[in-house]
Amino acid sequence: MSKQSRELPHIYLFENGTSENYTRPKRGGGANSPPERNRAAHAKYLEQAIGRAIQEARKQLNSRDSKLATGVSGFYLEFEIQAKETIALKSLENQQKRIELVVVKKLPEREDMVGAIVFVPESSSDYFMKKVEEYRDKNTKTKKPKNEALISRLENVQIGKVTSLFTDNPALFPEDERKIWWEVWLRKDKREEFNQITQKLEIHTKPHAISFPEREIVLAMSDVEGMARVIHNSDAVAELRIAKDTPSMFFEIAASDQVQWVNDLEKRLLEPGKHAVSICLLDSGVARIHPLLSSGMALDDMHSVEPSWGVNDSVYWRGHGTAMAGLCLYSDSLIAMLATSEKVKLLHRLESVKILPHTGQNEPDLYGAITEQGVSLPEIQAPERRRVFCMAVTSSIDSSNAGTPSSWSAAVDQLCFNDGEFRRLMIVSAGNIFQEIFPKDYLNINDLETIENPGQAWNPLIVGACTEQINILDPNYAGWQVLAPGGDLSPRSRTSVRWDSQWPIRPDVVFEGGNMAFNGQNSAETIDDLCLLTTYYRPNVRMFDRMNDTSCATALASYMAARIMSEHSHYRPETVRALIVHSAEWTPAMQNHFKVASSKTARRTLLRRYGYGVPDLRRALQSASNDLTLIIEDELQPFYLEANLVKTKEMKLHKLPWPSEELEKLGEEKVELKITLSYFIEPNPGERGWAYRHRYASHGLRFKVKGSLETDDDFKWRINQATREEEEGRTISTMSDENNWFLGPNTRDSGSIHSDIWHGNAVELAQKDAIAVYPVGGWWKEKKYLNRWNQMALYSLIISIRVPEVEADIYTPVSNIVSTSIAIDT
Repeated sequence: MSKQSRELPHIYLFENGTSENYTRPKRGGGANSPPERNRAAHAKYLEQAIGRAIQEARKQLNSRDSKLATGVSGFYLEFEIQAKETIALKSLENQQKRIELVVVKKLPEREDMVGAIVFVPESSSDYFMKKVEEYRDKNTKTKKPKNEALISRLENVQIGKVTSLFTDNPALFPEDERKIWWEVWLRKDKREEFNQITQKLEIHTKPHAISFPEREIVLAMSDVEGMARVIHNSDAVAELRIAKDTPSMFFEIAASDQVQWVNDLEKRLLEPGKHAVSICLLDSGVARIHPLLSSGMALDDMHSVEPSWGVNDSVYWRGHGTAMAGLCLYSDSLIAMLATSEKVKLLHRLESVKILPHTGQNEPDLYGAITEQGVSLPEIQAPERRRVFCMAVTSSIDSSNAGTPSSWSAAVDQLCFNDGEFRRLMIVSAGNIFQEIFPKDYLNINDLETIENPGQAWNPLIVGACTEQINILDPNYAGWQVLAPGGDLSPRSRTSVRWDSQWPIRPDVVFEGGNMAFNGQNSAETIDDLCLLTTYYRPNVRMFDRMNDTSCATALASYMAARIMSEHSHYRPETVRALIVHSAEWTPAMQNHFKVASSKTARRTLLRRYGYGVPDLRRALQSASNDLTLIIEDELQPFYLEANLVKTKEMKLHKLPWPSEELEKLGEEKVELKITLSYFIEPNPGERGWAYRHRYASHGLRFKVKGSLETDDDFKWRINQATREEEEGRTISTMSDENNWFLGPNTRDSGSIHSDIWHGNAVELAQKDAIAVYPVGGWWKEKKYLNRWNQMALYSLIISIRVPEVEADIYTPVSNIVSTSIAIDT
C-alpha cells in the first residue's frame, strides 16, 4: 500500500494521561453511522483542541495593546481537514456571526491534508465548541450526528499564527529577525485600519494597492514579530505572501519566452504625444531596435558627439545606455506592466546622445566640452521640446580636492544656468564604489568614498542610491543575507560626508539602486533578485537586463522629473528640481540614524549621506486636504551699483495666505512647515581658495520665516543682520523659534537648494505669516569689473503645511488664494 493511500490510526492523549487508539469513523447513515465510542472520542479530542486554542486566544486578546488595537477583536483558528473532504470548508464560515474563512492551503508536512484558517470574532469564540457539543450529544431527524458534515471531517484545531496565514512556499518564510517585503492580503474595507496600526508600529508600507471585491493587496516591510503584532492587534490581515517583483524569474525563462512577454507588452504600448517631454540620455548610446524602446524613441532623436562612434550601444559599456533607457521610460514598473493586460501610455519620450566612445575612454580634459556638445545636439534637432538631461557617467576625484569645482562640474553648472537664457534641468549620478564590500564595511566605506566628478556641481540634481530590495527568492542563494537593511543606503552609493561644509550637500536625494547579498564568508555580491528589471542592449540574445547602483537611481529620478514636467509644462527647471527635493522624506531606517543624531553637526553628516531622502511622485504632484503646498516662482535683483560700490539691493517678502482660523482651532496640535528654496548660480571656477572675493557662486539666496511675535521691521532687521553675518563668515545667530528647525540655517544653507522642516504647534504657525527670500554675496557682488552686479536672480519657493496626527482640512480655505509678494529694499 502506498504512503499516500495508507490509513494510519491516530493516537490522542486525554486529560487523565491515558491514550486510546482511534480510527477515523466512516460517514453516512444507518449501518455506516459512526460507533458511539468513536463519535464521543472524536468530539472529546476536538473539544480539548478547541479549548486549548481558545485559551491561547484569550491570552492574546488580553495582551492586546490598547494603543494599537483596531477593528473587531478576534483571533484566528487553523483547522486541519483531509484534502479529499474539502466539502466541509463551506461550513466553517458564518456571515451572521462574522466568522470568515480567510485561507485554505496545503500542509507541506502532510500532502493529504489542507489547512483552513478562519477568523473568529471574540463575541463568537464559543461557536465551534457548541458545534462539537451538538455533534456529540444530538442527532438529526435522520439519526445522524448533528453538524456531522463539518465536525467529523475536522482532524485538528489550533490557534492561528503568522505561519498559518502564510500561503507561499514554506521555504521562503523569513527568519524571525530579518525584515522582508510582505504581500499583505487585507480583508474587505480594512485598509485604513491596517494603515493605522502599521504607522504606530513604524512598519513601512507602499502607498499603492490592488483592489478586488473581497481583498485589497498592499506591500509592507516587517520582520515576523512585527507582522505578528499586526495580526494580534487587528482583524485586517487575511493572507500573507512574499512580494515577488524580482527580475530573477525573467532571467530564468528561455529567450523565446522572453520574446513572448515583450511582444505582448509592445502591442499594448501607446506612443507619447507629439509635444511630449523628453528624457535625453547622455550615455553610451541606446539599442533602439529593442521592441520596448522603439515606441518611445524616434530615429531622429539618436545622436553622437563623434559620428564615427555610431549611435548604438556597445559591448564595451555592457549596454549601459540601453539599460538606462528602459528605466527612464518605464521606471521600476516594467515587471508590473509585463504582468498585466492593460494598455500602457508612454507619457514622455527618449532622446540619446552617445558621449562615450565605442571602446576606450574620453580624455579627461574633454569631459566638459563633450557634455556641452552632447547637450546642444538634441536642442538643435528639436529646439522647442522640453527635456530633462540624464547623465550617469562619472569619473573619480582626487580625495584631497573633494567638493572643489572641476572644469567638468563647472561646465555642467554653466549648462544649467545657460547665461540667462532658458534654464536646463540636468540630473547626474553620485557615482559608485567599486572595491569589494564586506558587511562590516557598510556605511563606513560609503561615508569615506566621496561623490565623483561632476557631482560637485551646484545646479544639477545629484542622485544617490537607497534600497528597499530585501527579498531573496532565488533558491541558489538560500541562506544568504542582504547587505543593506530595507530603506537604508544602497551599498555602493557615494556621499559627501568628508566634504568641507561650504560645498553643496550631495547627494540631493536618493532613489532605488538595488542591494547586495552575502553568504557570511565572502564579500557581498550583486544578485538578480536585488536589482531592477530593464531592457537589454542585444535583444537578439535576450530581452531583459538588470540594473542597480546610482545609475539606476539616476534613471528613476529622471523619470520623476519628466512626469512632473509633463503634468506642469510651465514649471521652471528650478521648480522641478525643488519639487523633487521637497517631496523627499527620510525612510524609517534613515530616521533611526537621525534619532540618535541630536546635534546639528551629526544631522549634517547624515544629510550628506542621504540627502533630503526619498522623493515621492504623488506627493510632488498633489496636495491632500491636510497637506497644503504653495509654489512660488519669482525673481529679485540681488545687487546694484551706488557710489561705485556694489551693494545688496532687495529681498522679497511673501505674505502667506495661512488658513489661520483652521490652524487656531487645532490649538496645541503638532504641525510641520516645510520650505524648499531652489535657484541656479552662475559658476566662476578657479582654485583661489575660499576667500569671499573669490567665490565660485555668482550669488546666494536664503529664506527666513517671520517669528510668531515679530513685526515686519524686526523681521527686516533680523534678515539684514543674517546677511552681514554670513558675508563676514560668522555663525548665523538665531532667535528662539528658529531652534524648531530640524536642520537650521548653518546646516541647510550650502549649495543652491535649501530645504528644512519647522516643527511646532498650530497656534504658533498661524502667526508666522511671511517668508523672506534675500540675497547674500557672491562674485556678482565682489567682482564689480565683470559687470554682473545688475543681473536678476530667478528662484522657486515651495512651502508646505502638514498636520500629521489629526484630520483637518487646511487645503480648501486657501485653494483659491494666490500668495502675493512685494519687493523690499535692504
